[in-house]
Amino acid sequence: MASERLTLALESGQVVLPDEGQIAVFGPSNLADIAEIPKDRAVILQPLKPAHDVFAAAGYDCAIEPDGDFAASVVFLPRAKALAQLRVAQAAALGGPVYVDGQKTDGIDSMLKACKKRADVAGSFSKAHGKLFWFAGGDFADWQNDAPSEVDQGFQTRPGVFSADGIDPASKALAAALPEKLGKQVADLGAGWGYLSRTILTRGEVEDLYLIEADYAALECAKANVTDPRASFHWADATTWEPRARMNTVVMNPPFHTGRAADPDLGRAFIAAAARMLAPTGQLWVVANRHLPYEATLEAHFAKVEEVTGDNRFKILRAERPARARR
Repeated sequence: MASERLTLALESGQVVLPDEGQIAVFGPSNLADIAEIPKDRAVILQPLKPAHDVFAAAGYDCAIEPDGDFAASVVFLPRAKALAQLRVAQAAALGGPVYVDGQKTDGIDSMLKACKKRADVAGSFSKAHGKLFWFAGGDFADWQNDAPSEVDQGFQTRPGVFSADGIDPASKALAAALPEKLGKQVADLGAGWGYLSRTILTRGEVEDLYLIEADYAALECAKANVTDPRASFHWADATTWEPRARMNTVVMNPPFHTGRAADPDLGRAFIAAAARMLAPTGQLWVVANRHLPYEATLEAHFAKVEEVTGDNRFKILRAERPARARR
């Protein structure tokens, strides 16, 4: 959808990119989004590791934050309002025209309205349940606050990370259900800003805890929240990460959305990854929303699966003896 709007706007002449200079591209999700932006001038600003790797493999210059001089910026609007405001403010601060693209469901209309109060919006283009609009200049200084926020129990979070406003109830339920003995080697897949990891490290038996998180900002928060020397931090796709040793326990509260749509395949991929990295006698602890159909996937990958506890919202599942160990 985004690529169609940008492509049509460029082809029609409504949007004209500067002839020279680098173009900062904030948060594109796939290669089609930026097909009309010259590859040799684009700098992809993508903090989500799987997407970051796709653009890097395709030969794009990739970074986490903008650094240097830019002739223009393109912002693909994220769902989180605070993160969207931050990215627009960062783009505006770079100078040059700013092009903002997003779906109605991601708040593009309210963003356009807000930007009209702060800058001279030169034009807009509507297509496929969304908009592309552009402006230059403006005052967005109050949107540039990306300092950590402190939530329950002194944890630090940042705009746009999962559960930025407080401890996720599902993670809290899983933390309460974890047994005292987890073994020496433990992985927290999709560790976020570190809530579950801090709970895991109350177990003295744990020698190494691996925090695997795809969101760079969330992992930076985890580094501040989890200071135990037994913890190591890995900016990686949890579905493909390979440990240096077999895990005794894997703990996870896996993501289950692609955009606004529920996508159980994400959780299924986490489960398959956990089975690959566990020792033959290893165990997986997972929390999931009650409606998510993970049991069949667990039973395909583990010899024993049981629901340990739960309520009308969440279920805590334990799986033991990964199937890969029996082959």
